[in-house]
Parts: sequence; structure tokens; C-alpha cells
Amino acid sequence: MTYFRFLFLSLILTSAFYFSQVRETGIDEVKIKAFKKSKKKDNPAYDILQEVWKRKKSNGLSQFQDYQYEEYEKVEIDIANIDSAFTQRKIFNNLEFVFKYADTLDNADKMVLPIFFNETLYKNFGKNIPNKKEKREILANKSSGFSDNDALANTAKNLHKDIDIYDNVLNFFNIGFTSPIATDGFSAYDYQLLGTEFINGTDCYRIKYSPKRKDVLSIYGVIYIAKETYAVVRATLRSSKNINVNFVNNFYNELDYDNPNDSIFLPKRNYQEIQLSVFGKAEKSKSLLAKKTTVFSDYLFNQNLNDDLFDNKISSITDDDFQKDDQFWIDNRKEKLSKTEKNVYEMMGELQNVPKFKTAMKAYETIASGYYNINKSISLGDIYSIVGYNEVEGFRLRLGARTYFSSNDLWRAAFYTAYGFRDQQVKYGAEFRNMFNRDNRFTLGVGTRRDVMQLGSQLTADEGIMTRSFASSGVLSAGDNFYLSSVNQTSAFAAIDPFKNFTVRLDATYQTIKSANPEKFSLDFFKNNQLKSVVSDSKLAFSLTARPGAKFSRYGVDRYEHSTLAPTIMLKYTQGLEGVFESDFKYSKLQFYYYQPILLSSFGRLVLNVEAGKNFNAVPLALQNIIPGNQAYNLMPNTFALLDYYEFVADQYFTFQAEHHFNGKIFSYIPLIKKLKLREVAFYRTAVGTLNQSSVLINSSNLILKAPNKPYYEYGFGIENIGFGNVRILRIDFNWRGNYLENPAARKFGIKFGLQAYF
Repeated sequence: MTYFRFLFLSLILTSAFYFSQVRETGIDEVKIKAFKKSKKKDNPAYDILQEVWKRKKSNGLSQFQDYQYEEYEKVEIDIANIDSAFTQRKIFNNLEFVFKYADTLDNADKMVLPIFFNETLYKNFGKNIPNKKEKREILANKSSGFSDNDALANTAKNLHKDIDIYDNVLNFFNIGFTSPIATDGFSAYDYQLLGTEFINGTDCYRIKYSPKRKDVLSIYGVIYIAKETYAVVRATLRSSKNINVNFVNNFYNELDYDNPNDSIFLPKRNYQEIQLSVFGKAEKSKSLLAKKTTVFSDYLFNQNLNDDLFDNKISSITDDDFQKDDQFWIDNRKEKLSKTEKNVYEMMGELQNVPKFKTAMKAYETIASGYYNINKSISLGDIYSIVGYNEVEGFRLRLGARTYFSSNDLWRAAFYTAYGFRDQQVKYGAEFRNMFNRDNRFTLGVGTRRDVMQLGSQLTADEGIMTRSFASSGVLSAGDNFYLSSVNQTSAFAAIDPFKNFTVRLDATYQTIKSANPEKFSLDFFKNNQLKSVVSDSKLAFSLTARPGAKFSRYGVDRYEHSTLAPTIMLKYTQGLEGVFESDFKYSKLQFYYYQPILLSSFGRLVLNVEAGKNFNAVPLALQNIIPGNQAYNLMPNTFALLDYYEFVADQYFTFQAEHHFNGKIFSYIPLIKKLKLREVAFYRTAVGTLNQSSVLINSSNLILKAPNKPYYEYGFGIENIGFGNVRILRIDFNWRGNYLENPAARKFGIKFGLQAYF
């Protein structure tokens, strides 16, 4: 959802200003002159980098018992490349005043118009001994005119990643780039020693680097290395002209480091600039310019920080306590504002009262969140679930609403109602959640729903009431899908985060499950020698979920998650309660889930999914573990593309899925294909499990129940990044089934497609 936020932010803002011709702005023109390549050992830069590798420094924050420092951050969003003729368009009626705030470039016919500016001052604390602890406090925040500004601020901040130049792989947009001082840097870059230069009072070697291949994922720039200590003092990183990153025309980073001794470095100042557009490259269309400056200062070490200091206390930039007056910022701002930055505050004060601009911002908020705010307390949505289709309901309409007072609401109520035109049945769902303590996120919730669901599409299912059913997601399917269930469910939950990014949750659920189309799909089972068609189930589900490294903002009952490479690890235990509300079965189930994206340098990104589980008792089909199939033609994550629903059923199971995104690495070697900016994906999926005879005998379904006793597998490749200009969000997968081909109905080959808004 993070990338969709940027896509629609760009679409709304660029449409509002009707972008036309563009040229690169904000990033100085760089001309790369060819220089004679030489063998690595004959290159004087090689000897210098060897010394850097020998003395590879560690971030000083990890070398002390405890530490603290201040962090000043300013974020700016501009509309770039506005020409004088463009300002005369009718769309700017009553908006002409904004252009007096535009910053004129070297070419007087081109301007940059700032539309958003945000300043935040943080205090960071850390402790390494005896256990690793970290805390980040907001001291103050100032924004350009929006009372609820974190939607834009978080969108902009999420574009920028923390960069450590000493890492072998640098993360830009969750895509791996080889660092210019990586130990294997000479396999990716050509280096040229340009001489020496004083940087911040330090005599430095000045080394220029450029990619050996000007392909889809390359950077170039200059690194400044201290002559005495061989420490990196400054590094510039600039994207190549033909960078294959969606929505991104180019980016530039300038990193400054302090080197207090021979073994550590400390971040000093980071400047990051990203130029983005939806409609085309910088030289052909208007674009957005996202800038972020971070200044680190006032380092203190080994101050014997008290453990109480690290008690969870969650804060948001929208909290009133952090809105300080102008004098505070004059006294505490770590870097003076430019004239353009000062003008943003004044301009936004005027612009936020213009109806045309308010309408554009409301459109962005609606598309990004999926909800339309009809007033200050109620929103309609989810707009992406309004229309659906399945074989049982036919076309389905779904309308819903939720309470919404602010992005940090501590309680939220939501409901929906849906109607299927084929079964002529009304469905509904409602949920109420209340967070009692946002520091540890202690939350209670209760909900109920009556709906048609596809139970055979997930293993480790979400217990939430308001989650979207897979039954209404697919419009086109391979073969008929009548394997749908009618579910009446009432549940309550309690959740708490005793540690950062670690959630403990308990769900109590009572539900009845029956076939939504009993003529073609049976969920019948035997209970005390009686044939029954409706399962009554009372259960408790206890789960532990860890998200190490995940970053969130908007710390209300709903959160905004920043895009990271954080893994997800879940352990879940479910206990069926026979006799409670006339529940039919006592059973125990244990499940494990693991998800991890991994950057593999310039070779792309590997995404792993692992699931395992076991039912310790015989249960009917409605409560069994179904190896998740996908009969729709659209992509569905963590499913098996060529399995039908309920094709494999297992008391105990293990699934493994690996998907590698090459980011255009292979296609970049093909002269004609590389111009299309397509990217390759390869994947492999396997599942294995067993099914006890007692679990077979308890069922009276019209399906033949079997488990993948020998590992089922499928494999294939995909082409992603299909589209035009900077809008490349279509992906097509080609899937082959590896075994279990004896069934005449088995799908040996299949094509799936879908939309994915990745950088």
C-alpha cells in the first residue's frame, strides 16, 4: 500500500497541475567523461580502497555502552519544471498567487514550486549492554499548513532509506545497489583517482566511480577518503540516467560522516533527493521532487542511561504537544532554512484555504486510504471492495463505513453490508476496536459477520472480522469454483505489544460453517454417527507475531507501515472448545509462518514464505488445513497457482515458496528488450503433508480428500514492470505444474496476471 500511496499522490498532484514538458531539476547536471580503464591492481584507487577495507569502520552507536544524540529532519515536496506558459492555464484560476513562491532555476523559463514542507526534531537514545534497546522521542514538529499532515509527511519520508556507505549493499526503494566501497566494488564500478581535496578540514583522496555497465540499476558519484585514517568523509551517490525504478526519474544522495577515532564513524549529515513522475521521464513531463535533509548532532556516550528511559512511549508528529512556536525553531533548528523553505510555510497558509487544492488533497487521501471522509467523524469505504464476483453470489456490491476523527484514533467502529445478485442474500460485518494504551498497544475488539468466504485460500488466516474475503476478489477463474462456504461468525480479541514490534494476541471465536452451494460442494461430516451439514465451532486462538525492524507511524488503533525489509514471524496455537455454545469438536492446532524479503546485492531481491502446521485431532473439512490453491487468473500471494481449492487437505503440512526478482538484470543484456524496462521473476513453490485416516472417515464430502504425501511442486517465471512511461505496474506469470499430473483435470500450465505498484 505504500507504493500505491506514492502513485496516487503523484497522480492527483500532477493531474491538478496538468503537467507538460519537463527538464531535470534540483540535481546538478553531471557529465561523465570516459577514461581509460586499467587493471584493478594498476589503479591507484585500488590501493586506497584496500586500506579502507582493512580499516572498515563500524557505526559508533554500536561501540558504546549507551548513547544519545539529536536528529533534525526536514522534508520538502516540490513540483518541478513549471514554465511561464504553463502558469497561464485555466486550471490555475484563483491559484495564481502560488507562483510568487516558486523558485526560478538557472533557466528563467523553468520553476520549482514547493507544495509541502515538514520539520521534525528528535532525541534518540540507545543502550547496547546488557541488552539492545532503542528509543526515539519527538521533541518538536512543524508543518506547512496541514492540521493532519502526516499522510504527506510519511509518504515522503518513506521514499528515503537509511544508508550506511560501509555496507556492501545499499538499499534504495528496497532494491539493492552495490556500494562504491564494497569489497566487490571493482566488479561493478570503474574508479579514477582525481586528486585530493579538503572536506570539513580533512585532507581527502577524491575518487570518482562509475558503473562498468550503464544498465538498469547503477549509480555513480565521488567518494572522499581521509588520507590519514582512510575513513569515508563524504560520498555522493547519483542514479544513472536510464535507471529502471518505477516512478523514479533519478535520485541523489550526499552523505557526510564524522570520524572521531580510527575504528568508528558517526553520521553527520544526509541529504537525499528523489525526482519522481507518473507520466514520463524528467525531460518529457512534469515531476515531483522529494527532498530530505537529516542533521545528526550533540552525541553523548556512556552516560549510564536508566532502563526506565526506554519504557515504551509512542508519539506522533500530529500530537499537539510537539507544535512549537517560531522562536523555538529559531533557537533549535540545526540548519538554517533557505528562502524557498521559508516561503513554503507562508504559501501553504494561503493554499490550504483554496477549495480547488483542498479537493485535490481530499482525492489523494481517499485513494491512498480507500475511504472517503464525508465529515469529520465518518468515512465511507473500503472503495476497493465495492464490486466483486463469485459463482455463488454472482456480481456482488459491498458498502461500508467507519468512524474516523483523526489518523491517531484510539477507537474505531466499522461495518459493511453486501448483496449478491445471484443468491439474493444480504451479508454484513461489523467490528469495534478500542486501544486503551497506545504505548504498549493494548487493544480490545469485538465483531460479527455473515458472509460467503473462500476457506481454501489461506493456511495461517487472519482472525479479523473486517478483512476482505477472497471469494469476492476474482472476476475470472480457471474452471468453476463452487467451493465457497457460508460463515456466521462472532469474535472478540485482546492484543498487546509487550516489546517493540512484538504482538501477543488472543482471539475467542464462535462460528457456524456450511457450504454456500451444497448441491455442488459438500461440507457434510459425521458426529456421533449422525450426518451433519453445519459445523458449530468455538475456539481460542493465541498468536505471537514478531516484526523485527518494522517501522510504523500513526500510532492509533490503525497504523501506517513504512516499506522495509522487515521479516514476519508468527507462531499460532488454536484450541477448539467442544460443548461451548454447542460446539461440535475439541481439537488442537499449531501453526508457524515466516516471511522474509532479502536483498542480494545487484542480483535482486529474494522473497521467502514458509508455513508449517499440525492438527492434533480429527476435524471435518471446514476446519482442516487446506493447501491454498488459486483458481482465479489474477495473482494471489502465498497460494499455489495450479492447485484447485481443496485439491490437497492435510492434518500436518509444510509449504515453501521462493520468489526472486532480478530487477531487469538479465533483460539488460538483451539490446532490444532492455529498452522496454521489463523485469524478470523466477519462483518455486512446494507443499508436503499427511492426512490421517480418521480425518478422512469423519467427513462425508463429495470431494476426494488427499494430502500431498510426496512433495507437490510448481515453478515458473514472470515478467513484471510492464507498462508505459513511469507507470509500470502490470505483472504476468507463467506457471508449470511439476507433478500429480495423473488427474485429468489437473492444470499443467497456467498464466496469472495482476497489478503491483512496486518501485
